[in-house]
Parts: sequence; structure tokens; C-alpha cells
Amino acid sequence: MENSNDHDLAGLNSLSPAEAESELLKCCGSNNWARRMAGERPFLSLNKLLERADQIWWSLEPRDWLEAFHSHPKIGEQKAAAAVTAEAQKWSEDEQSGIRESAAETIAALAKLNREYEEKFGYIFIVCASGKSSEEMLEILRERLGNDPAEELHLAVAEQAKITELRLKKLIDNRQS
Repeated sequence: MENSNDHDLAGLNSLSPAEAESELLKCCGSNNWARRMAGERPFLSLNKLLERADQIWWSLEPRDWLEAFHSHPKIGEQKAAAAVTAEAQKWSEDEQSGIRESAAETIAALAKLNREYEEKFGYIFIVCASGKSSEEMLEILRERLGNDPAEELHLAVAEQAKITELRLKKLIDNRQS
């Protein structure tokens, strides 16, 4: 049985390698990941796209993961460290919508703990923020600050994988519009 999004893959599959990389970078800010994904086309189904995205993601080097992390704004902030497209920025804002109605003290605590996290681990706090309130994200941040660096990197990489999956689905949905 065909998935309704399977036809939407035709557009992604038909792009030039450079155009496909550009589209895929909206989903994950690792150039190596986007290049390898573009080279894997054609994707025959959304499930195959998501499966291969995850396989490639987990096969990358830590420098590639860190590059992807830089394409995200810190939780509670608007701007990423790296340049991103307007569409990727809007997706980040939507994913962090739980922050919009937050109390000032929660925003301040997030900012403070974001700085502590970055000082401890050397990269920004990555969490799949979709559907989470600012209070939930603050609690997750507090918990993860206690992790050792290796454990935390693994958790951050897993969170990025979740974000990438959500964004790939959005990319395919947007291509059908």
C-alpha cells in the first residue's frame, strides 16, 4: 500500500544534487549528512528516506553532529549560531512554541542553564522541543547537566535524530503543497 507522501518524494528525488543538499540541510545542519543523503536518492518511500537518514546520521563523526547542533537556536532564543534558511528558522520557532507563554523566571533559568550546559559540554543543549512546555524543557536541561560528556553527546545526537525525522516529514509535506 502506498503512503500518500510517497509521491511527494518524486520532487526531492528529481532535484540536482546541490538542490537536494540545500533542501536536506533544512532538516539537519550537517553538510556531510545532507551530501550523503542527496547521494542516496532516489528514495522509494518516506519510510526508506527516514530509515536511511537515521543510518547515515548515526554513522557520522562527532564534528558532523556538532555542525548540525550549530544550526539550532538555543532553547528560548530565536537565532542559531550558523546561518539557516527562513524555513528552518520557522520550524525551530514552531518546535519551540512551548516557550512563547513562559514566565520570565523560566526564560531566565533556561538562559542561565543553557550557558552552563554550553560551558560544560562545548555545544548548545539539543532537545526535540516539539510538544514540550518550557518547564518540561527546563527540567530535561537540569537532568542532562548531570550527565558525563560521552553520555550527553549520545543523548544530544539522539535528540537531533528526532528533530531531523520531524523536519524530513515537514519537508515532504511542504513539497506536496
